Amino acid sequence: MDDYGPHEAALVGAADDSYALTATDVARRYGRFWALRDCTFALAEGRVAALVGPNGAGKTTLLNVLCGFVQPDRGRLRFDGADLTRLRPHRLASLGIARTLQGVGLFPGLTVLENVMVGGTRHARAGFWSGVAGVGRSDRDEGALRDKALAALDRAGVPGMDDRLPGQLSFAHRKRVALARALVAEPRLLLLDEPASGLTEGELPELGELISQLAADACVVVVEHRMDLMMSVCDSIAVLDFGKLIAFGPPRQVQANPAVTTAYLGVADPGTEEAGPEEPSAEEPGTGHPGAEKPHG
Repeated sequence: MDDYGPHEAALVGAADDSYALTATDVARRYGRFWALRDCTFALAEGRVAALVGPNGAGKTTLLNVLCGFVQPDRGRLRFDGADLTRLRPHRLASLGIARTLQGVGLFPGLTVLENVMVGGTRHARAGFWSGVAGVGRSDRDEGALRDKALAALDRAGVPGMDDRLPGQLSFAHRKRVALARALVAEPRLLLLDEPASGLTEGELPELGELISQLAADACVVVVEHRMDLMMSVCDSIAVLDFGKLIAFGPPRQVQANPAVTTAYLGVADPGTEEAGPEEPSAEEPGTGHPGAEKPHG
């Protein structure tokens, strides 16, 4: 099984205590293919960063590594001074790390409010499920979690839907409920996987404003194909191509990078080895040239 050499690109942000989130030489392999190859970057507190790149570039794999769904084969992750590298997802949640999915992942038999309350159990003394069973939970604790869930629904733009079932909502509204479930945990690192999918053009500015507001309380990392949205709300953009981080920096700087243009236009690079599929849950098709909208059809 062939290995590969060190990443040749100059990257921003080695492990440094001045950053809230740092990834150093993170790599992940599936069989003989490297889905991630020596990715190094850093994100300061109160900043929004986008993970972008062509289809199969490694974006979802990197997001899964950051939230503990996938363990890296090598490299190191740190958040707020804590080493995350080998921690499982439930341990990461206790550190204030929350994530949404490409799909919504809601429980169909629970109401919208109950789905959101599930996301806030790290702040509860007894936990949501014991409340459902009717044991071991104080009314005061349940009431506090309910209030947090209602506030999260309001912040996510879906007030007044708390007693509905997920199946009664549009896909766009279900996405917002999933976001509320992440927000109720009051995360300090929020990972968003394609939050704009299912939204109309008219809803994008509102989403962009919400993402910007979320950075007041957390580091926000977004995987998104809507480059127009990312250019308007992100402080930094990380561009992945065949598992390698080929650019990281302010949006305009990244947009002007020739390596990024090459990756999005699909021009063959003789020095790039094949990376292959990154994992079973494939990403949506890419966007084309940076700054362009996602093509339809």
